Amino acid sequence: MGAIMKIAGPLVVADDMRGCEMYEVIKVGEEGLLGETIRLDGDLAYIQVYEDTTGLKPGEPVLKTGSPLSVELGPGLLKNFYDGVQRPLEALRAKVGDYIKRGVHAEALDRAKRWKFTARADEGREVEGGDILGVVQETEVIEHRIMVPPGIKGKLIELKEGEFTVDECIGRVETDTGEVELKMMQRWPVRKGRPYKEKLDPDVPLLTGQRINDTFFPIAKGGTGAIPGGFGTGKTVMQHQLARWADSQVIVYIGCGERGNEMTEVLEDFPKLIDPHTGKTLMERSTLIANTSNMPVAAREASIYTGITIAEYYRDMGYDVAIQADSTSRWAEALREISGRLEEMPGEEGYPAYLAARLSDFYERAGRVRTLCSPQEDRIGSVTVVGAVSPPGGDFSEPVTQNTLRVVGNFWALDSSLADRRHFPAISWLRSYSLYIGYLRDWFSKFGAHDFMEQREEMMSLLQKEAELQEIVQLVGADALPPRERGILEVARMIREDFLQQNAYHEIDSYCSLEKQYLMAKVILEWYDRAKEAIERGIPVERLETMRIKDAIARMKYIKNEEFRAKYEDIMRAMKDEFEALTKHGSGS
Repeated sequence: MGAIMKIAGPLVVADDMRGCEMYEVIKVGEEGLLGETIRLDGDLAYIQVYEDTTGLKPGEPVLKTGSPLSVELGPGLLKNFYDGVQRPLEALRAKVGDYIKRGVHAEALDRAKRWKFTARADEGREVEGGDILGVVQETEVIEHRIMVPPGIKGKLIELKEGEFTVDECIGRVETDTGEVELKMMQRWPVRKGRPYKEKLDPDVPLLTGQRINDTFFPIAKGGTGAIPGGFGTGKTVMQHQLARWADSQVIVYIGCGERGNEMTEVLEDFPKLIDPHTGKTLMERSTLIANTSNMPVAAREASIYTGITIAEYYRDMGYDVAIQADSTSRWAEALREISGRLEEMPGEEGYPAYLAARLSDFYERAGRVRTLCSPQEDRIGSVTVVGAVSPPGGDFSEPVTQNTLRVVGNFWALDSSLADRRHFPAISWLRSYSLYIGYLRDWFSKFGAHDFMEQREEMMSLLQKEAELQEIVQLVGADALPPRERGILEVARMIREDFLQQNAYHEIDSYCSLEKQYLMAKVILEWYDRAKEAIERGIPVERLETMRIKDAIARMKYIKNEEFRAKYEDIMRAMKDEFEALTKHGSGS
């Protein structure tokens, strides 16, 4: 046991701490506030405290626990709300009321609840880390697979069936060093990535139902993405859409330093939102980690690592997991504050020099992997990480955005000017990019859309040409352009308004299947090809701009996904007839 020597906000310096290790959990003060060592200097330990340090006094005791900051992994994680250090908020409320008090402890997993365990492994067989012992129906839609903890290998000499709490013995393994008891719960240090056999190429897309994401800037399962944007550009709504519609089985939502009202909205909405994949509420396959801006800043770092560790645990079961971290900028601000308290040499804009390393450590724990298990149990799981970035004033040149861009594969840049024009999602098609397009090309071809990528490239090219023509339009007006260029402006407007714009709150338009996206793009590009032919035959652009079929094209997004294939044929037929009539009438006159 040591003693407090100095207090500087969330940083506490303790003396007589010989034998303490880096990232060891420390109980600080008379109330036993939770902290973690982040620097050692002789007998001195520098501790970042995850609770409010107001009222602490020099001389109060500091207790070493001998263990790193760890999370509890087992049945009961889903449908739960945690704070940054994995204390369940409902349990805290039952103990202390509506306001979290200091030094309050609550078990992350309910020790009283009994879960029905169904064995899947046979006694007498050889097992190793990652092998599935049995299953628990955790929620209506997720089967929780109880696994042998990593690092344990031997003969399964006993396995029970029945109802157990998470810390009761369900079986025993005979290893080289003796017998090991197996429980439904595991503990894992949050700063250490869970092991796996092999990391696979990101060649399977994570479909989100958002047209600009799936068609223009797709993300792969196991990929990483960033959504940077200024205030009011739609970061939070974008993350809600990804959480709701992405084809992943488990969602981990991390509110890292977000405003209390935004986090409250998430906590209220997720239990009400109906999951389109299962028909149940979204909370049946989600876990939320709430760490609001008025909570101690040091806990923001813990919330990030807690979330990624829970995600890796479900990945090891063979699930596709999506993490929404909102926002990593608040985590970086916490790093900056702690670095200042440590009196470290500041880097750019006061952020610590190791900012890039911390961000890359987090994002590199994403991936699509062959999980740890016996050869006969071959499983593939993935963790996809999407982090929101909140650059001050929407300035993408600031350090957090730039360092994030160096490590992520997807960049969905939110544009304030698009948001001001009420164009949502406000993702800029000129500034965004995806590094996964090359990997995903084969998958899209096998999906049946052999020209999917060609369509995407043609639409991107048209939008790029529109941006170049806009400079001329601003000088001389659209009427001064040649007919062909005016045709480009018109089809680019259709791509922007009829394809890229999507209403997150509309019953039908909120989600667009990949087949519907492909056919919608086909309709717009078919109109452009026919319009080019009509212009070459001398049909005035004004006639093309007032065609009746354009109303049907504008309403395409509101046709149900399952009905779209039939409506597509009708739209294409009507377009062909109207162009033929237009050309015939034009040539006749």
